[in-house]
Amino acid sequence: MGKLKSLAGETTLYGLGTIIPRLFNFFLVPLHTGIFEPEAFGIITYLYAFVGFLNIVFTFGMETAFFRFATKTNDIKKIFNIAQTCVLVLTITLSGSFILFADPIAESLNIPNHSEYIVWLALILAFDAIVALPFARLRLEKKPIPFAIAKIANVLLLIALNYYFLKINFNPSIGIGYIIIANLIANAFYLLFFAKSLISWRPVYDKEIFSSMFQYAYPVMISGVAGMTNEMFSRIMLEWWLPENFYPGKTSSYAVGVFGACYKYAAIMNLGIQAFRFASEPFFFSNAADKNSPALFAKVNYYFVIAGCIVLLGVSINMDILKYYLQSDEYWEGLHIVPILLTGYLFLGMYFNFSVWFKITDKTRFGTLITVIGAIITIVGNYLLIPVAGYVGSSIITLATYASMAAICYGLGQKYYPIPYSVGKSILYIGITLIIAYATRSLVFSSQWLATFVHGIIMILFLLGIYLIERKNLRSSTG
Repeated sequence: MGKLKSLAGETTLYGLGTIIPRLFNFFLVPLHTGIFEPEAFGIITYLYAFVGFLNIVFTFGMETAFFRFATKTNDIKKIFNIAQTCVLVLTITLSGSFILFADPIAESLNIPNHSEYIVWLALILAFDAIVALPFARLRLEKKPIPFAIAKIANVLLLIALNYYFLKINFNPSIGIGYIIIANLIANAFYLLFFAKSLISWRPVYDKEIFSSMFQYAYPVMISGVAGMTNEMFSRIMLEWWLPENFYPGKTSSYAVGVFGACYKYAAIMNLGIQAFRFASEPFFFSNAADKNSPALFAKVNYYFVIAGCIVLLGVSINMDILKYYLQSDEYWEGLHIVPILLTGYLFLGMYFNFSVWFKITDKTRFGTLITVIGAIITIVGNYLLIPVAGYVGSSIITLATYASMAAICYGLGQKYYPIPYSVGKSILYIGITLIIAYATRSLVFSSQWLATFVHGIIMILFLLGIYLIERKNLRSSTG
């Protein structure tokens, strides 16, 4: 179908602005792990876990509300101004409060001598929130090229600043603070990139529209916070709930550092999901009225699962090479959690596809309910498993949470907005992929060259098998 081709093309372009920058950002991992020990890396991981939560609060679900109401009213400028007004008021209030109370906040986070971290992070949050809607507007107006340019420029600047601070002008007394400073400067660049859009903004308040947008947005925000709980909660709770000396001779910050570094590999799947979401969310809304949309949405999810399985297998069977991105072998002890996390993120991607039903029917409260259920599973599961299994327990709970959310969302969706998803085939693909991945990882080779060769052959055969099975469907979908 032409629409599937269009979606694939936009996903590729948004990938340039999402996957490529974050892959470049992935190159910072060896730089950071080569300089900082796991305990120091654990502190920065811990702090950025809180940033993840707060990013959701700052934007308050207004990105999704902007998509919905701009397409309904066909008045992009007015809806943008209303949404941006809301975000700016919230941003000034929250960032100002964090800066004002930086000292007690730093003390409560066990970094009493570094209240400057709180000030810098508050400014990063403010910059991110201010440009969130301008980025959303680019997506709605189908302008992935400037979107990609901004994202790539930002991460190139981030990499350059990290290299300069950590390799050329490193001061041990600042230490991990350099990571935050580099992030702050790079994100300030966005203000220049969107200067024209930001200058043209005018505060607008329309009681009726704002009330409707607020009613639509706040469940999305709550859902986002709950969703971030599923993604980031384990980093915080490892610091709080890991028993003393669980990993002999190592602190909880050390465990958070190892977990956070190994999590970077699993994030490869999440990067693909994010790029896909940027393209698919406007796509779903714009095609919602089409009578053939259920079949179209089902195909989108099916091919998404196949692509996810390719990533799952490719990363899982090549950890013997990919591990060298972590410069210190202290981090390697956690690599066995990567396949578990990759599978969890694949189910998360399925959940995002399934969630189209409540977004286009304005039943976002169900999204909130499902994600809150996921958050409960995450919290209770981590509470039970961290003391007995450490970060392996957190990884298992991540998989269990996202699989449960996908299943619940699918079940409810079939009741309120039936879509003929090929769930059985999708699960079969995932199961076969995991069997191949674990069978391959169990093989012992006499040399790294032989292992790499065999892994390459396995990937080629896997791709060939997919092509032979799906070639008829692919031809009919793209013809």
